[in-house]
Parts: sequence; structure tokens; C-alpha cells
Amino acid sequence: MSLRTQLLLLQVAIVLTTVIGTGVTAGWLQERQLRDAYEDRMIAVAQSVAGLPAITDAFDDATPSEAIQPIAEVVRRASDVTYVVVANDDGIRYSHPNPARIGERVSTDPSIPLAGEIYVGTQTGTLGESWRVKVPIFAEDGAVMGQVSVGILESELREDFLGGLPGLLIALGVASVVGVVGSAWIARLIRRRIYGLEPDEIRGLLETREAMLHGIREGLVAVDDRGRIVLVNDAAARLLDIDDAAATLGRPVDDVLDSELAGFITTGHDVETAVLSGERVLLVHGDRMLVEGRDVGSIAILRDRTELETTLRELEGAQSLAEDLRAASHEFANTLHVLSGLLELGHVDAARAFIDRVGSGGAISTVDGQDGIDEVELAALLLAKRSRAQELGITLTVASSSRLAAAPPDAPRGDLLTVVGNLLDNAIEATLLGGNVSLEVRDDLEPGHVVVRVDDDGPGIPADRRRAIFDADVSDKAPVPGKARRGIGLTIVKRVAERLGGQATAGRSPAGGAAFTVRLPWAAAPAAHRAERSESRV
Repeated sequence: MSLRTQLLLLQVAIVLTTVIGTGVTAGWLQERQLRDAYEDRMIAVAQSVAGLPAITDAFDDATPSEAIQPIAEVVRRASDVTYVVVANDDGIRYSHPNPARIGERVSTDPSIPLAGEIYVGTQTGTLGESWRVKVPIFAEDGAVMGQVSVGILESELREDFLGGLPGLLIALGVASVVGVVGSAWIARLIRRRIYGLEPDEIRGLLETREAMLHGIREGLVAVDDRGRIVLVNDAAARLLDIDDAAATLGRPVDDVLDSELAGFITTGHDVETAVLSGERVLLVHGDRMLVEGRDVGSIAILRDRTELETTLRELEGAQSLAEDLRAASHEFANTLHVLSGLLELGHVDAARAFIDRVGSGGAISTVDGQDGIDEVELAALLLAKRSRAQELGITLTVASSSRLAAAPPDAPRGDLLTVVGNLLDNAIEATLLGGNVSLEVRDDLEPGHVVVRVDDDGPGIPADRRRAIFDADVSDKAPVPGKARRGIGLTIVKRVAERLGGQATAGRSPAGGAAFTVRLPWAAAPAAHRAERSESRV
């Protein structure tokens, strides 16, 4: 059975149940109102008759019925009741619709009115079952001298009730037809709103949607037209460091995401740009969401550019290293040719002098224990950065005071590499041809901490911008073609430091350029190992 048919049958059943219940209630109320109206009329008629002087005076006559019967019949016909019966305190009738019954004893119990009370109820008398009222007749001294009984047959009540029933039934029928037609229209409307899909098809689509949204690697974040989050898939939760994606649904996007990313998503511009979120550089593509021409919100696709840029930097370092190796091979070949010629000519002293002059120069230089860096991954990074700097005509040196033992397993190696790499990249970009960049890394200044300092002899940073230089999109360097945006590297350095409980500051270098100092929590090297390293450097 289709969803439309189920909805129609369900709504028709509800409508019919409601209409029937309403009809029964309305009929009961109508019958109750009819009885109440007759009751009020009969009480009024009976009390009026009981209070007539002509009636009470006639009780003293030899034949009271001759005076009472005509009056009772006139009142009966005028008030449209079945009977008006007047009887004395012995129950003998003085009036009756059937004159033959006059003088007979009443057929129902007269004890209630003779006790001075009013009786209302249904009883069966000589005319049949009737709805009746009995009131007492009081003498001038207050004694009960008789009763007046006014009633209408139950059959006449039913006729009156049934007489008004067709209108009620017509109204109920019209209501039923309108309800059924409305139900059919609602079922059709709902069917159209869900694009004619059946429940199984909807369930299948939702399951497929959930599998697709949470299975793709790109992050998806959607907000409605009020700026509230309506969708965060698993990839987006991972990229945005959200522990419970379901808890973000319905919350304002500004309360959940960084202001830059939140502003980009809510605008819904159909562009692709790099956005800094936390410590990640995300490539974000935004767009508006339109449903049948209505703007219902915006959606953003997130890709992690941090991993891509890390890979590109590693590739760039590998390429630089390969180029340096090729250059070194040419230099060594030239050196060997010179030495070979000098030796063939017999100039041994000149060969020795040439060797002393060339030394260990060349495109490839080393970073080892003599530089105070025992952390292998950092040494490898410095080797690549030194080669890159030398390629650009910049000298990158590791300060002789540097001290860094091999990191324990729980040390934040990756964060240290991010900080050092970004600081060196920033310094190399800021330094002019022939300039110098100096790196100092020390874990012996403060127990449990490592201090990274990078100095350059570039243009430096004005004092009033040294705090703002760590903000996103703040940079004193000129735009680079092919690079989406500037001012991200130092922002990441500061955020990494703050996340670990450290700090990052900028100042003026003794060399005349900028100096950046970053303090990070670290594991101190054992004292014995530190002493051994110090002796090896002497």
C-alpha cells in the first residue's frame, strides 16, 4: 500500500471518527436541551395553574371539575402540552384530556407533590409513558390541598427530536465530505513535498546520504539562512577538531568555528580560498544552497591544505638537495681536476694550500652533534632549510650555543618542527640576497622547556606591529604570485605555542632585522647526557 493511500485512509478514519463522535454528542445535547425546555415550560404551566384563584376556589364547589376542566384544557392547548391534570389531596382528578377519566384516582404516585415538593420525571399513566411535572396546590393557610400534573408524551418528544435531526445529519455529512476531500488534498500535498517517494525509498536515500557524507574525505559544513549549523560530516569534524559533531547542530556557526571560517561560510561566496582554522590551513570552497529557487543557507567544502603544503615543502627540500648534490658533484670534479694537475706538475705545496683553502665548503653542509642538535628530525629539517637558504644566496647558521637532546617519545616533535620550519621560512623570505639567518635552539635554559630563537638581518618589524604580526593575514612581505595568501605561518606558530602552554614573541635582532622567540614545553635531557654533549663540543 502506497504512502498516499495510507495517509488518506488514516485521515479519513480520523475525520469519520471525529464527525461521528461530534454527531453523537450534538444529538445528546440537542435532546437534553429539548427536555430542559419542556421541563421549564411544564413547571411554569403547572405553577401557574396551581396559583390560579379560580382553581383553588373551585375546590370548595360541589363539582369542582365543572370549573377546573375548561380552564385546564385551555391552558393545555395554549401551552402545547399533552395534558394538564388537576387532582385533590386524595388523588381524585378534577381535569383530564379524556373527560371520562375525571373523578377517577390518578394512576401514578402523588406522594411527592402532596408532601409540598415538585416532582420531575418520566412515568407511565393512562395516556402512556410521558415526561411530566407535578407541583402542589396550597390553600390559603399553607396546607397542601391538591396537585397539578403537566406532561408530554415521550413519543412526542422523540418526534420533536427527530424533526431537528435531518439538519444535524446534513451538517455532519457535509463536514465528512469536506474532511475526506481535505484529507485527500493533504495526502497529495505531502506526497508532492516528499517528491513522490515511498518510506522505503526515503530511508534508502537517507542511508545513502549518511554513508556518502561521512565517507568522503572532504569536509562538509552547512548552515541555514539563520546562521545555524545543520550539517557537519566526519571529515569536517576531524579538520575542525570537533569532538562531537552532533552537539554542534542547531548552534550558531560563530560559536563553533573560528571567526574567519564562520564568516566565509555564512557569506556563501562561490569562490575557493585558503582559510586558517586553528593550526590548519584549509582550502575552502563556498556556495549558496537553493531549494526550488529559495535561498535556504550556505555550504562549504573543506580540504586540508596543511598536509599538501607540508608535502610540497618536503618535495621542495628534496629537489633542493638533489640540485645541491649535482652542484657539489661538479665542484668536487673541478677540485679533483685542479689537484690532479698540481700533483702532475709537482707542485705538492700548492696542492696542500689549495686543500686548506677549499676545506669542507660546497653546496652541501651538515648539521650534526657539533651544532648541538641531537634531534635527528630537526637536524634533517635544518639541512633542507640550509640548502634552500644557500640556493637563495642567504646564509643560515645554527648558533654555537644551541643545545637539544634527542626528544623522548612523548615530546611534541611535530609541533617543534612546525615552529622551526615556519620561523625559518619567514626569516628566509624576509632576508635580502647575501643576508644572514641565525637559529638557536636550547633545552638547557629552563627545565622542561625548549626555547627557539630565529634572528635575521632583514628590514625588521616596526615596534607597533610586533604583536599584530602573529595575526592571520598580517604580513610585511609583498604578495607572491601563485601563493593564495600571506601571514599564516607566524599565526600557526603562535597557536601551536599557546596550545602547548608556551608563548611566541617578536622583537628586534642585534643583526638589525627581526628576532622571533618561541618557548615550548619540552622534556629536559638527563644531566649526564648533557655533560657528555658539552665535553664533546670542547
